[in-house]
Amino acid sequence: MDNLLWPGSPYPLGATWDGQGVNFALFADNAEGVELCLFDSVTGARETGKFKFHEKSHQIWHAYIPGLKPGQLYGYRVTGPYDPANGHRYNPNKLIIDPYTKAIASTVEWDDALFGYDLASGDDRVMSTSDSAPFTPKSVVIDQNYDWENDRAPKIPYYNTIIYETHVKGFTHLHPGIPEDIRGTYAAIAHPITLSYLKELGITAIELMPVHHFITDRHLKEKGLTNYWGYNTIGFFAPDTRYSRSAEPGSQVREFKDMVKALHQAGIEVILDVVYNHTGEGNHMGPTLSFRGIDNVNYYRLTKDKRYYNDYTGTGNTLHAQLPNVLMLIMDSLRYWVTEMHVDGFRFDLASTLARQLHLVERLSGFFDIIYQDPIISQVKLIAEPWDIGEGGYQVGKFPPGWAEWNGKYRDCIRDFWRGADSMLAEFAERFTGSSDLYKDDNRRPTASINFITAHDGFTLRDLVSYNEKHNEANEENNQDGESHNRSWNCGAEGPTDDSGILALRERQMKNFIATLFLSQGVPMLVAGDELAKTQQGNNNAYCQDNELSWIDWEQVDKGLLDFTRQVIKLRKDHPVFCRRKWFKGRSVKGSNLEDIAWFLPEGNQMEESHWLTAYAKTLAIWLNGKALRTVDDHGQMIIDDNFYLIFNSHYEAIDYKLPAADYGRSWTKVLDTSEATSGTQKYSPEAMINVNGRSVVVLQYSTR
Repeated sequence: MDNLLWPGSPYPLGATWDGQGVNFALFADNAEGVELCLFDSVTGARETGKFKFHEKSHQIWHAYIPGLKPGQLYGYRVTGPYDPANGHRYNPNKLIIDPYTKAIASTVEWDDALFGYDLASGDDRVMSTSDSAPFTPKSVVIDQNYDWENDRAPKIPYYNTIIYETHVKGFTHLHPGIPEDIRGTYAAIAHPITLSYLKELGITAIELMPVHHFITDRHLKEKGLTNYWGYNTIGFFAPDTRYSRSAEPGSQVREFKDMVKALHQAGIEVILDVVYNHTGEGNHMGPTLSFRGIDNVNYYRLTKDKRYYNDYTGTGNTLHAQLPNVLMLIMDSLRYWVTEMHVDGFRFDLASTLARQLHLVERLSGFFDIIYQDPIISQVKLIAEPWDIGEGGYQVGKFPPGWAEWNGKYRDCIRDFWRGADSMLAEFAERFTGSSDLYKDDNRRPTASINFITAHDGFTLRDLVSYNEKHNEANEENNQDGESHNRSWNCGAEGPTDDSGILALRERQMKNFIATLFLSQGVPMLVAGDELAKTQQGNNNAYCQDNELSWIDWEQVDKGLLDFTRQVIKLRKDHPVFCRRKWFKGRSVKGSNLEDIAWFLPEGNQMEESHWLTAYAKTLAIWLNGKALRTVDDHGQMIIDDNFYLIFNSHYEAIDYKLPAADYGRSWTKVLDTSEATSGTQKYSPEAMINVNGRSVVVLQYSTR
């Protein structure tokens, strides 16, 4: 059949349909040969066509086949030395997934044949002769044409952004209002009920946990578990088929685009959680599915003994992001998701791994340099998870300008403050005002801080106030997995309880966390279900739980907490004083003897240096000057807001607070109180006394207009 093969072009990489046929291009520098295999069914074991490539331009093998159409299933077989000691693991008996494929037709069907070595021997140096084609997911040729109907990116500035981290399946799988046949899919996220919920909540950006096509590790499958979270990518261009309503190969691409278009029409941005630090092929004893069988030494970080992999991710391997072909893969993938799939930004899992030059984390690595010069990727939201498990991997506050970061120090500090840890006032003030100690010296703004209390990884908000210890027995790892130091407090009983006092305290603590999150400077991130008091029964590592433990139960909703969350988000969105674009200066504003921010003791006096270091201090008040934003709107007009007086009391007893003098506000209205079912509209005069209940937040407002 080689007479049907035309030379084709080395670019673009992947399979590209031009209306007349398909061009195939594969980077495989050290390969001795490449063979394209065509299939006529998702589970097909027998090739319907085989084509040996004859053209190699530089490091790229390529060919063109006229007459092929979208929907065609394919894979590669790559020949070369099987020499693990020198890093080469070629095996033509293994069908290979195209790294640039835009769709993958199915999931891995685990079998010993998927491994490049003879699994029975237990020695990865002994080459396997079993054919893996019946078990390897097939790549799909797609039609990239799509009517976006003048879709426009919302381009919401960071200071107005409210991020909602969620899982495509877990968010919709149990929703009774969504048609059963689309629950758990991209189509369900695009459903009017979902869009209405997000809008009413006040969300401006949905951050989807990994949707790049991923694999479930064999050991999980054999336990009856799965990789629910999806941090195990095998296709960096392919939306995962498991979240598609249709079984037709390639249909997931169109469905994903439909979802993005619907979210944009609702004014909601789409941020993808992406995992470019490793792949699903694992360590030297893992399967040969794609990169390993194409050019192992040009995709992975290998140790001095090239048989083994450097592992900065805890998954067995690390992609070598300093190699040109890997950098190109990452950049091509990012650009594809922006230009062709219209996403608005990315959250980079274990981003420190991408910054590593040799073994050190380097801020000016090639990865950052290329991001900066790219006219497309540099203009979308770029959010780092600024750590990995390697030496020197904790890099909070050290990513370059243009990047925002998950602020792990904010999470830890706010958790400690509300559980009553000592000496928290000084750091609480730093985190509440945007963490200038982390970001200001780099000429970044408060919006560099992505503030969060919880994330997918760890306790839910309800579990944070209900458990002192993790309870991960369902993961079948003897409760050894997951973080042991959670900075949580169960409020007096471990797990479920009928004690009304403990339940009331837990409810108040959840409100305290939510209020603190949305009143802090920076960009707030809420985890889906926290506003509903979702529980995972103390499991803080539910990565393998694709069941009711992880899914949101829409029949069990804490309506009071949901209403409170909506109220606080609305308060933030209505008042720019809570989402400043510039740092507080802490000094008098021109034309006034009042500062832009002031800190008060219960007695009504401003705090002095010694007060910040008092170990037993658990309470403080913060005055925010609405006339000191030093910011103009889109039309050049100075932005003015109301003044606010916020009282945070993490002490277990009620405290009387004396309000400040009339200069700070001539009449105060209580607009929020986490210790009351409704905050009411109580009025207070300057220097009046207000009783603040133990472990609660009170917010007072003074209209300056």
